[in-house]
Amino acid sequence: MSERVYNVMFLCTGNSARSIMAEAILRVDGLGHFRAFSAGSHPKSEVNPIALKVLESFDYPLDELRAKSWNEFSRPEAPVMDFAFTVCDNAAGEICPVWPGQPMTAHWGIDDPVAIEGTDIEKERAFLLAFKYLKQRISLFLSLPLASIDKMALGVKLEEIGRAEGASTPNSGGA
Repeated sequence: MSERVYNVMFLCTGNSARSIMAEAILRVDGLGHFRAFSAGSHPKSEVNPIALKVLESFDYPLDELRAKSWNEFSRPEAPVMDFAFTVCDNAAGEICPVWPGQPMTAHWGIDDPVAIEGTDIEKERAFLLAFKYLKQRISLFLSLPLASIDKMALGVKLEEIGRAEGASTPNSGGA
């Protein structure tokens, strides 16, 4: 008997930093149990280079990472999502497309590292912190007994994960 593989979507307005990092983390850390995707309501033209640098520094593969619209995932041929997590406050407040399969949703807001102004070191530190918080949330998610927990309890746990250390503050942007 094979174990079920769950599809997970990470949403952010720009789909250039936080959602991309979350996709890359889950792709590796959840391999064999999860398929990770990311998208944005108003995707940037490219993935933020500092996000790619941080992922590469932790040996996460960069292939297939690209900024994309969430409209790609609302088409009939798109994979059916089991979970959809917003990682920026702007995306959490937007009206999302109707996702086939009606995935469980939660807000896992992380402050926008793209919004940090300062030296290159300060900017990179913000991306490293966002990476740390995303990795922590994904680790908590991976530890949940998805096959044996009821939907209501799972929803509570998903929201608790979103309130873990590093939860975003209002107006944290859309990358």
